Amino acid sequence: MKLVSILIASLVAAASAANESKECEVCVKVMDDIRATMSKADSRKKPMIEGAMAKYCANEDEKLSARERKICYYIDPIRRDVAQPFSLGMSSLKVCQRITKTNPEICTVKFPVKTDKMEKKDLSKLRVKQLKKILDERGVDYSGLLEKEEFIKKIQSTEHLAGDEF
Repeated sequence: MKLVSILIASLVAAASAANESKECEVCVKVMDDIRATMSKADSRKKPMIEGAMAKYCANEDEKLSARERKICYYIDPIRRDVAQPFSLGMSSLKVCQRITKTNPEICTVKFPVKTDKMEKKDLSKLRVKQLKKILDERGVDYSGLLEKEEFIKKIQSTEHLAGDEF
């Protein structure tokens, strides 16, 4: 009986970990990138962390994506609030969850669903809401479409419009 309860608990933990990987994904990537540019000793000093954030967000050579630039825009005014948990060695996900209390829009920024070379069976696993979002990002009008299959055909026919920008 204990073995069954342990097995169920581990499955629940694995499912929640998989769900958290998509939570605040852009913010977590930005925090990980900032942490990667710093030495271990500097990652404990708040002024150094603030400087690293400013340098990362101002870096034109690295070509930040539109979503990463948006996170930089959100964290710029609260840089000091971000540096505090960051300096304590808190994980990137926890830092993002904490600063979401200050600015709830931070965790709403998500990477787009990769649709290039997606097969019909992969698109059919997505919800209609997600399919609509893909078409919105491409700037395609989907009024008049009702069935999921119609959305999938429209996405496949507008494959050339896929891009990283909003």
